[in-house]
Amino acid sequence: VPIAMTSTSNQLDELATQGVTILHRVFTDKDLAPIIEDIEIWINQRAKTLHERGKIAHLHEGEPFERRYANLFSQSKSMSKGLDVMYMLSPGIFEFLLDNPLLDILEAVLGPDISCNPIQHLRAKPPTKLEGGNEPSFHNVPWHQDAGVMMAEADGSNILTCWIPLVHVTDSMGPMRAIPNCIGKGYLSHIEAAETMIDPPVGEELLTAQSPIKLTCKKGDVVLMNRFTPHSSTPNNSDICRWSLDLRYQTTGHHTGRTAHPAFQVRSAEQTVFETYANWKSRWEDAFKNPHGFAGHRIHQRQVKKSVWRFE
Repeated sequence: VPIAMTSTSNQLDELATQGVTILHRVFTDKDLAPIIEDIEIWINQRAKTLHERGKIAHLHEGEPFERRYANLFSQSKSMSKGLDVMYMLSPGIFEFLLDNPLLDILEAVLGPDISCNPIQHLRAKPPTKLEGGNEPSFHNVPWHQDAGVMMAEADGSNILTCWIPLVHVTDSMGPMRAIPNCIGKGYLSHIEAAETMIDPPVGEELLTAQSPIKLTCKKGDVVLMNRFTPHSSTPNNSDICRWSLDLRYQTTGHHTGRTAHPAFQVRSAEQTVFETYANWKSRWEDAFKNPHGFAGHRIHQRQVKKSVWRFE
């Protein structure tokens, strides 16, 4: 049974003070089933394409959701190409973005007018042993703030990171870590490494002052984070894939931090008609065909050219 709104007050207080909290049992398996089904369809199509090209030898058909992608990825890293929300443009994911039980809870933080921020990702974190090391990478993300992947103009925006596991995330599967109680410091200096990361001396000072917490959680839970909360991920030492949705919702009208990518409204005190799937898909396709605005991390904001595109 999903949690009732009345049971989230302590977690929302924790979010306001510590900058991070876990909401338990927000989603049922039924809520997440359309997303997983669309992912499985995409994986099957991608695997068949790579099989036809001779990139993979075994399709691993019939294996469970948590395991099949890992076995395919081990044969070809090309499995990951195009595996993200804005490339898949999945109807099931769109319907989830537009209307889901989490929005009832977010109204307490964002108000009645809520938009889906364009920084939205599907994360498939395969076993680290398949990548050949534990160094920072796209899958082993170093310490950073989500404010660091947005334009500086969004610092005053009310934007919440909503991290939604699609499988149980145990200690061995590479859970996220977060440093609580430091959102009052605002944006911290970042540098470019394997991924955008907090400047190491600043990060060491934070870790000395405050121990990080491990965000282990179950399928159906949600990690909520302030955009100024430092966080990182840990190696996935299991044999299965750690699947998650990494979404952001915000107060409508606030700067999105990504002017080149489309946001859309999902809740309103007055409006009753919202985005359609066809329009959402068309707007993303246009954003790639006719790029304008900024679509990168903050450290590249002053360097951006129309021909340069970076994604989180």
